[in-house]
This record gives sequence, C-alpha cells and structure tokens, in this order.
Amino acid sequence: MGHPFPIREIARQAGLSAATVDRVLNGRGGVRESTAREVERAIADLDRQRTQVRLVGRTFMVDIVMQTPERFSTAVRAALEAELPSLHPAVVRSRFHFRETGPVDDLVAILDRTARRGSQGVILKAPDTPEVTAAVGRLVAAGIPVVTLVTDLPASARLAYVGIDNRAAGATAAYLMGQWLGDRPGNVLTSLSSGFFRNEEEREMGFRGAMRARQPGRALVEIAEGQGLDATQYDLVRAALDRDPEIRAVYSIGGGNIATLRAFADAGRECAVFVAHDLDHDNTRLLREHRLSAVLHHDLRHDMREACHIVMRAHGALPPAGPTLPSAIQVVTPYNLPPDFRTGG
Repeated sequence: MGHPFPIREIARQAGLSAATVDRVLNGRGGVRESTAREVERAIADLDRQRTQVRLVGRTFMVDIVMQTPERFSTAVRAALEAELPSLHPAVVRSRFHFRETGPVDDLVAILDRTARRGSQGVILKAPDTPEVTAAVGRLVAAGIPVVTLVTDLPASARLAYVGIDNRAAGATAAYLMGQWLGDRPGNVLTSLSSGFFRNEEEREMGFRGAMRARQPGRALVEIAEGQGLDATQYDLVRAALDRDPEIRAVYSIGGGNIATLRAFADAGRECAVFVAHDLDHDNTRLLREHRLSAVLHHDLRHDMREACHIVMRAHGALPPAGPTLPSAIQVVTPYNLPPDFRTGG
C-alpha cells in the first residue's frame, strides 16, 4: 500500500488512531477488514485531494454524510473536489460517508461517531426523521456546525440549508409539463424516492399545487419508496402503468430514470413529457439522447462552495454574511446543456 502520507495524516483522514493505521499499513493483523478498507479509502482520498490543495494554512476537516443514489453522491464528491482550490488560503479536507439506502439507525450511528471523534463541520443529506434531528442536535452540542444539502431538516439545530427552493422547483416542473402537454389527454406519474426526504415532499407539493391551478382536470399518479434505485424503480413504474393506461408523462422527483424509461418501453407505452432533476451522469446521457424533455438543475459546485464557506464562518475564519439564498434553478434541455456536460459517457 505505497503512499507518501504520514501515518498521523492518514489516521486523521480515516478517523482512526495512529496505532491502528500503523497495524494496517504494516500488516501486523488484529484489525477488521472494514478497518483496513477505511485506511485504504483515506489514502485514496488524500491522494486525490493533494493534487488540488496546498497543505498549508488553516485546515478544516469536513464530513460529508449522505443517503442518496451513487450517481448523485459521485456528482457531489466531484463538485466539492473541483471547488477545493477556490477555498484557498484555507484548506478543506473531506471525509465521505455515502450510502444508498438502509435503516435510519445506521445513519444516526455515523453522525454520532462523527460527534465523538470530532469534525470542523458536517454537510448532510438525510431523511427528515426525529432520530436524525436528534443526532444533529448532538453534533451541534459537540461544537460541530451542520449544513443541510439539497434537502432540509428545518426542525433541527442545523446552521443553514444550501440548495434550491424545492416548492418553486416543483411548480416550475408543473409549468413545463402543462406547456408541453397542452390539451393532449393523459395522466402524469410523479415519482419520489422516499416520503421521508423533505425536498421531495416539497417538490411534490409545489408540482401538485401548480398542476391543480393550471390543469385541474389532469390526474396525478404518485409512486414512492423506490429509493432512486433502478431495480426497485422499474417494478413500481411498471405496476403503475399496468394500473393506469392513461399515464402519458413523468415528473421524476427522486431519480431512477433509466428504469422508468425501460418500464415504459417494456409496456409498449410512450412517455410524451419527462421532467427530471439534477445533471448526474444518467440524466446527462438521457438528455443528450433526447429521452428526457428537461432537467431541473442547480450548480452543485456553487452549493458545495457555499456549504464550506458557512462552516468556515462558523469557526470565525470568514466574516459574517447575510442569510443563505436558495440556489438558482436551471431548466436544461437537450439544446442548452452546460459546456462541461455536452460530451462524455
């Protein structure tokens, strides 16, 4: 496991003791396989980040904790690491804790472990449950500022929320849907990954309210709990299509769009309008192939930079600023993809 990093630096990145890291690196045994993987991940993170940051000046260790499909966590990681140079002269080092799904207790355990071992800040995307809210309170009590990303926990002690106005995003989707469907008949499928994410609930409410005002005669068919994962999403969409032969369009709030389109194709049905969220690698490819009508996007690099600035302000490293404003909602079609998204796989 060749690397140029001191054991103390690896230990800090991994959140382990120097003695444990030393045992892993020198193959002395007595450590779990999962611990060895944490050391490997820490070295990989350090290696990737050292090309983008100077190890001088004030350093902030920030933990990124997210429950989200891999395609979105990959986009968040890339956005943060692309922004690291812009944060100089401060240096932000990051530890990533990503999971696609699982019990809330496991997520709470990650937050509590972070509170015990220490951190300069936590950037969090998590379901809005009492258990998570309580864990955020314990982090803040330990002196660790928490910034929610993409989806908020308004009843918690979090310091700020960074992301779009989700009700406005849902209403925007309804406006586009109404414009493109026009007078054509057909119902609209709304797809949520989970009812426990506040951002998805707010998008759905914004969409439903605007559709009720603009196209009151059009039925909305909701599916949920696909977790944004293709395997579960396909079955939910296929069952909805079997139940309702009038579904002609989709507002995808929670992802799994490749599976949704496959379900339409396998059912021999056309999806006349498809509005989705986020320019992750799946949606970017689907847009280039003209299989999505539009994607409601927000600049993740801006969001990650803002989240890091909030953490720095909490530690007095930057001057105070006004309230955090919602991120701009961008309507992206196959014809106005941002330059960084126009090519690739």
